[in-house]
Amino acid sequence: MRLLIRLMRRAAVLGLGILTIWLIVFVFRVTDRRLPTVLALAVTYGIAAYLVLPHIVRMSLKALQRKRVPRFTITGDGLPGDPVNLVLTGTLQQLRAAFRRAGWSEADRLGLASSLRMIRAFVLNAPYATAPFSTLYLFGRAQDVGFQKAIGDSPRRRHHIRFWALSLAHAETDLGNASFWLNTDRPPESACVHWVGAGTKDTGISLTRLTFQITHATDLDTNLERDYIVGELKKSGIIGEVKVYEAGQHLASEHVNRYITDGEVAAATLTVED
Repeated sequence: MRLLIRLMRRAAVLGLGILTIWLIVFVFRVTDRRLPTVLALAVTYGIAAYLVLPHIVRMSLKALQRKRVPRFTITGDGLPGDPVNLVLTGTLQQLRAAFRRAGWSEADRLGLASSLRMIRAFVLNAPYATAPFSTLYLFGRAQDVGFQKAIGDSPRRRHHIRFWALSLAHAETDLGNASFWLNTDRPPESACVHWVGAGTKDTGISLTRLTFQITHATDLDTNLERDYIVGELKKSGIIGEVKVYEAGQHLASEHVNRYITDGEVAAATLTVED
């Protein structure tokens, strides 16, 4: 059934693309005389991939996933993003100090300058240790901070993790409660909080499944990446005992978007000094 639904979605996207091109070339006739066909197709791709299709997907998922407790992040298009797989407790200063000691770099904020530098580094296979991340959402907001460790000399391949701050008051007794995941408040920067993280490994370049946007290709096994990050922090002696929880409520092992995840969240307290 899932396969049939996926095929129907892809057929709808393909049909929409073909219809749009047919309208541009044969009905509205905006190519040749007023706009070269290649440019018209490029503009069509941009509008469809980054405006029309994301809007359709967001509206569809809002209708289908109302009142569900999230166990993965959400992309700007409303699609399931990286699975949540790590929670660290401490201050922002401790979090930064921990990853700095482990040899990781904090990601630059995504903006025009950092995006252009990222494109240049990606194309030329050049180093960019603090390359920005695309924006993902949890608790109704974008990530607060992110860290990465390059694999090689360019941002094409890297270990990376995004974090969202969550007040300790909202965590209650364990990570499985719905209120933990549905809270949208951003705690003060100086507070000791839960840093809810989604870690994955970038392996190259690809297109998103439904909207065909250009993005990083990622390793399927997010369990392995979670364990790698925990191992890096343990090796540096900057976290305490690691406990394992289930993300969200009644989570079973399954495929989430393009990832394989067992649904487990590793949780630990940061022990590094501010």
